[in-house]
Amino acid sequence: MKIAVCVKAVPDTDAKIAIAGDQKSIDFNGVRIITSPYDEFAIEEALKLKEKHGGETTVFSVGGAEATDVLRDSLARGIDNAVHINDEEFANLGPLGTAKVLAAALKDGGYDAIFCGQQGVGGDNNQVPSMLAELLNLPQATIIVKLEIDGNKFKAEREIEGAHEFVEGSLPAVFSTQKGLNEPRYPSIKGVMAARRKEIAVKNADALGVKGKFAAGIRKINVKEMALPIERPVGRKLDGDVDVQIKQLLDLLRTEARVI
Repeated sequence: MKIAVCVKAVPDTDAKIAIAGDQKSIDFNGVRIITSPYDEFAIEEALKLKEKHGGETTVFSVGGAEATDVLRDSLARGIDNAVHINDEEFANLGPLGTAKVLAAALKDGGYDAIFCGQQGVGGDNNQVPSMLAELLNLPQATIIVKLEIDGNKFKAEREIEGAHEFVEGSLPAVFSTQKGLNEPRYPSIKGVMAARRKEIAVKNADALGVKGKFAAGIRKINVKEMALPIERPVGRKLDGDVDVQIKQLLDLLRTEARVI
């Protein structure tokens, strides 16, 4: 089987985020970059599929220099090949732009299964996997928590609001992964050392045949400005017994919050 995995480089979820000087992107200086957590389930499922059915796995990531460590991380976990999709024209792409670039990179690869995390943390748009499937004209099963493949057929269990849904289809197909699908493995020391020696292929807009299609001037969505959330005011502790606290709370709701 030929298996592709799409991953995203994101700031560590514990990192303190700062806005870059252009006010349109994150300042990555001093920020630890990690693989988006949902993508770890995609990597693991691809590895399990290869171990069961044989074949070859390739990881793809759209981004600047920050994507390199994430691709190395995928290789260290056991992925065979890595492709860095890197071009200034691809900076600050929205979900549709990202899906179109990935589709251009994947369309002629002959992949039987394409895995993505259900969403990239930070943006949390949950749109790229479905858009990618539509652009490639492939079946899709999103937010899956179980997957079985037999020949060119698949059965997937997916989460929906208040229930689970079971879907069947044929390969090739696109899958987005959710927590509960598997338990991602950690990179081994041997894997990390081997990953450092592996070559990462780099493809730009020209190599993908999309030169000029994602310039800022013709995008349907452009980032105008990024800003951090307004800091919340410090909480207030009410002293005294319960009766006193209730009276204080009611007074504050009337005089300060003015909601009663």
